[in-house]
Amino acid sequence: MSRFALIKAVFGTIMRPMFRLRVEGVENIPGDGPVILAGNHLTFIDSMILPLVCDRQVFFIGKDEYVTGKGLKGRLMAWFFTGVGMIPVDRDGANGGVAALMTGRRVLEEGKIFGIYPEGTRSPDGRLYRGRTGIARLTLMTGAPVVPFAMIGTDKLQPGGAGMPRPGKVTVRFGPAMEFSRYEGMDRDRYVLRAVTDSVMTEVMRLSGQEYVDMYATKAKAA
Repeated sequence: MSRFALIKAVFGTIMRPMFRLRVEGVENIPGDGPVILAGNHLTFIDSMILPLVCDRQVFFIGKDEYVTGKGLKGRLMAWFFTGVGMIPVDRDGANGGVAALMTGRRVLEEGKIFGIYPEGTRSPDGRLYRGRTGIARLTLMTGAPVVPFAMIGTDKLQPGGAGMPRPGKVTVRFGPAMEFSRYEGMDRDRYVLRAVTDSVMTEVMRLSGQEYVDMYATKAKAA
């Protein structure tokens, strides 16, 4: 049994009853080939739940601090996150954005699933914020379809993204796959990138039922 299969079996058994997990539309994820999963980001445990509800392994970018912690807790976090598909990247460095984009492109070119939160950070107040155009660059560069998803209820179980999550109800909802082949070769056109990103965020909003805010979450946090 692979480490991913072991983690999914053990943690899935714990999390499904603890969070009363309801998964809708998982059949919208293609069974093979490159796929981008793009969704909202409410709290830390989103990245623990998403890989456990998908049949295929999901690879995603994570802060390198998740795998560099000390002591037993640090080792357990590193074992879990690298096991479920997290790829550590220093996103705060000068070339962090480029490194994340190139990592996502490599994963997709290998025919795998890449998960991304277009908002770029956790929502500061439960609302859905403007998406960054990296998601559009990835789908236009690789031709991979985008499957939008919504995490519903995770912020109620872990307010502020810190501390141990409490029991509750979580729904993970996947929408129909979106493809943007009509924009092939236009991955440097900023108007196209914004249009593609906004169309994905519109679907995420529809799935999640969140109020939309037309500004970046990082700007809202800094205000």
